[in-house]
Amino acid sequence: MPLYLGSKFDQIIPLYIIEPDYWKLPDTSGRQWLFIKDSLEDLNDKLTALGAPLVIYKGKAEEILEKLILETEARSIISHQETGNFWTYQRDLRIKSLVKKFNCDWKEYAQFGVKRGLINRDGWAKKWDHFMSAEPVPTPSSLVPYFKKPTFNIPTQEELGLKDVCPGRQRGGHREAIKTLNSFLDERGKNYQKGMSSPITAQWECSRMSTFLSSGTISMRETAQSVWLRQRELKHMASEGQPVGSWRGSMSSFNGRLHWHCHFIQKLEDTPRHQLEAIHPFYNDLRDDPFNNPEARIRLKAWSEGKTGFPFVDACMRSLNSTGWINFRMRAMLMAFSSYHLWLDWRVAGSVLAKKFTDYEPGIHWQQIQMQSGTTGINTLRVYNPVKQGYDQDPTNAFTREWLSELVDIPDSFIQEPWKWPDYEQNTSHEYPHRIVDHLEAAKKAKAQIYAIRKKQGHREIAKNIYDKHGSRRSQNSRTKIRH
Repeated sequence: MPLYLGSKFDQIIPLYIIEPDYWKLPDTSGRQWLFIKDSLEDLNDKLTALGAPLVIYKGKAEEILEKLILETEARSIISHQETGNFWTYQRDLRIKSLVKKFNCDWKEYAQFGVKRGLINRDGWAKKWDHFMSAEPVPTPSSLVPYFKKPTFNIPTQEELGLKDVCPGRQRGGHREAIKTLNSFLDERGKNYQKGMSSPITAQWECSRMSTFLSSGTISMRETAQSVWLRQRELKHMASEGQPVGSWRGSMSSFNGRLHWHCHFIQKLEDTPRHQLEAIHPFYNDLRDDPFNNPEARIRLKAWSEGKTGFPFVDACMRSLNSTGWINFRMRAMLMAFSSYHLWLDWRVAGSVLAKKFTDYEPGIHWQQIQMQSGTTGINTLRVYNPVKQGYDQDPTNAFTREWLSELVDIPDSFIQEPWKWPDYEQNTSHEYPHRIVDHLEAAKKAKAQIYAIRKKQGHREIAKNIYDKHGSRRSQNSRTKIRH
């Protein structure tokens, strides 16, 4: 929408501002920047073909915008609406003050089904459906640039001070987004519904669209309408007696998750401080802060590096470190393990995970971090048994062995619980750390502390208010409906 509306003006500055202060935050990383860099290069190719190459500046957004307003006498700024982390929220407030000072019009257009200024969730799902069902905005046929020789200088990872090695990360850009979406809808997505839980199958059978959506290289509307088209094709095939197997269930499941995507971002839009404060105030400052607790700092480092002594947990973390992505269930397990078994402050552990995710979407991330840490006050406690998850999600131990070469000599029957192997103490060749905690005792202690808080006077009343504001209002039919 911003580009289409911008094309109606006599001249346009297609602008992207690289903000060094943003890339110094504890929840941003080099892998995220490199994906953005890919996407900017792809975007510039498309804009150049339309006649107005991308203009890139580096610095504080409000200072650059002020300079451009004074230089060009611009009176209109058109952008997408962003629900980012707390830093971007504060930056947007500064820009609002700036445009007001210069009597400049700033229009923000939604890119997700997220409503700014929402009072409550009543009717939210229907509004989402209506927004996603709208006709796509056409691409302009041409653009007239303000600058004849625009500034296009993309800094390197090193120039931004981002030391982050991620050899297996996804590549960015709209071309890659379309290719990934089509391969999911035509081939990879058949067993999505069942394959999403295991890190082995999820790498192929999940959509892998999250990074493209979080960076804005493809719109949620384009994605949703492509899914609906595929659903209609499958319905027609089934009506003619053609075999569709598990395709229809998988597409319905994925469509539901597109709703969830915006549902969680809406929560951060409504309450930006959810990145900083527990949703339920009774859980603030409950756990150990690694910045002030040396023992917690040791636990955090072991967890972050995949050296906790729990093979499946460590395999998942090392896979994430190397690829920038892991499936939802394993993300939940990693966070729950840090919160319950290691008793680490959710804000610190959450920032560590955010840096590792190439697809970091603050609105989803921080809601899930709080859910998996038990700080929402309204959700069921999710205390994953790290050993059981290994047996359930990696029954052949192939995934664990792929990422933990130290365990090459340990028999399969002991791979998920190496401390039970009779020769574990004698065999020092594996160089694998002892488990950092007794997971059963740690989980028991953690749950006792959480449940004790839930029994406190006033907890239930606050929890009810939280649900009334943020609870899902989605109807049972909204995620399975096929649009015509």
